[in-house]
Amino acid sequence: MTVRRAVREDIPQITAIYDRILTEEEQGRAVVGWIRGVYPTEQTALDALEAGTLFVLERDGAVAAAAKIDQNQVPEYANVPWRHGDIPPEQVMVIHTLVVDPVQAGKGCGREFVRFYERYALDQGCLDLRMDTNARNAAARRLYAGLGYWEAGIVPCVFNGIPDVQLVCLEKYLG
Repeated sequence: MTVRRAVREDIPQITAIYDRILTEEEQGRAVVGWIRGVYPTEQTALDALEAGTLFVLERDGAVAAAAKIDQNQVPEYANVPWRHGDIPPEQVMVIHTLVVDPVQAGKGCGREFVRFYERYALDQGCLDLRMDTNARNAAARRLYAGLGYWEAGIVPCVFNGIPDVQLVCLEKYLG
């Protein structure tokens, strides 16, 4: 498995992953809390690609996972009691919209992507890592807890156009 910056040719594979995850949710086999046509969409991936912050994990020659990694903290983060809330923003790295293709589930892709995120953050001089997930997404919460992320708080909000989200905000300090 390797993680690299995404290129335009990856967009169809990334949007296909979004589609498979949304189908899993709609058919009751997964609980993520996303809504088809609202979030995530092809535009989600295109915006991250344009910003140069979209990364993909390749496994066996195909995109198996993707995420946006940058230093943009969503506005909801201002309402979270971070353990390291005094860290300057330039030392905070955030991962957004981490997706793993359902056909790759259980093969370590999510874990490997988060490990890449941690190395990337350190390389950029960032010691405080932040992320979020929907409180309904028990699988993501288990993964992040197993990787040492602390649930700093839950913020009720409309998130990425999705109403009634209980946004679980997580943190890990690498210092």
